[in-house]
Amino acid sequence: MKKIVKLYSRPRCHLCENAHQILEELQQNWNFTIEEINIDDDSELVEKYGITIPVIELDGEELQNGIINKKFINEAFSRKNLEFIS
Repeated sequence: MKKIVKLYSRPRCHLCENAHQILEELQQNWNFTIEEINIDDDSELVEKYGITIPVIELDGEELQNGIINKKFINEAFSRKNLEFIS
């Protein structure tokens, strides 16, 4: 079963765009779908995440925020036993 990786972001955020691109690249090797959530649509999310976006979350656990590191996320997916597909 595909896991859902949540990406908390907002429009016109270059770090968020980079994070989305990293997640798309990681989909080549890991079985997951990306759920991108615009924090600007929810005042509680704006209060919670504010300037810490982008935030990548898996199974309710925040894996990384701010400047996203592909190697770090790759290792986090391995630790979380995400299904490896290639």
